[in-house]
Amino acid sequence: MESQKNAPVIQSLQTGIQLLDLIAEHGQSLKFNEIQELSGITKSNLYKYLNTLTQLGLLYRDKKQGTFTLGSKLIEYGIAATGSKDLIGKVAPYLQEISRQTSLTALLAVWTHDGPVIANIWSANYGLNIGAQIGTHLPLMSSSGKVFATFKELVYIKEWRLKELSKVPENKRKEFEEEQKSISNTYFSYSNEPLVEHVSSFSVPIFDYKKELLGALTIVGFSPLVPQMHDDEVSQFVLKCAKEISESFGFDPNKASYAE
Repeated sequence: MESQKNAPVIQSLQTGIQLLDLIAEHGQSLKFNEIQELSGITKSNLYKYLNTLTQLGLLYRDKKQGTFTLGSKLIEYGIAATGSKDLIGKVAPYLQEISRQTSLTALLAVWTHDGPVIANIWSANYGLNIGAQIGTHLPLMSSSGKVFATFKELVYIKEWRLKELSKVPENKRKEFEEEQKSISNTYFSYSNEPLVEHVSSFSVPIFDYKKELLGALTIVGFSPLVPQMHDDEVSQFVLKCAKEISESFGFDPNKASYAE
């Protein structure tokens, strides 16, 4: 049987995808000359690729700055891939309100086959580097990762969980197992600087009518500003928001109430 690596491919399509990967991995907008230098593609061919990707909405070109960033079409594809269109639509106003009320960054993480990813972000501080953007996969020891490890059905997360735990020292694994007991009781997880120095986060779960986990509502900011306990005023506000979102998906608080 022929291996996947030797299967025939469309080279031009592969090159186009590699250009998208290049811009995504760089984490910021790039000018034509920068892309040309990083990719090694001839200028004449690069013009064709960038024009095509821009026309398709896979890239966005800022005409004033002359720079390229990932296009909105990719966000549409990402939402379709996660199957979370309704969830993202309902959560978006809450992200904005939470960010406005707390002056912290609010985001939604959803589950994919490869683990939790960021599906939407509302930032109160555009200068804050949280070490992630829409589409970023989140590790087990992030506050979002802890929520999925605690509340997502084992059949979905078993492989991801084992892979992530293999990266964690033995003593930290035991601490995490103890922490999960608290998370399951309080519906609140905290992570100290999981991706970027001086930036921490806390997360709370969003459920549907069967109390199956739909996503994690996560708050990110400079470590001294992010609550570490579920009974903090900000934490309670976010828990209240998560409860309202869950109820819109049929979650019954009388059968399985959020911690107060």
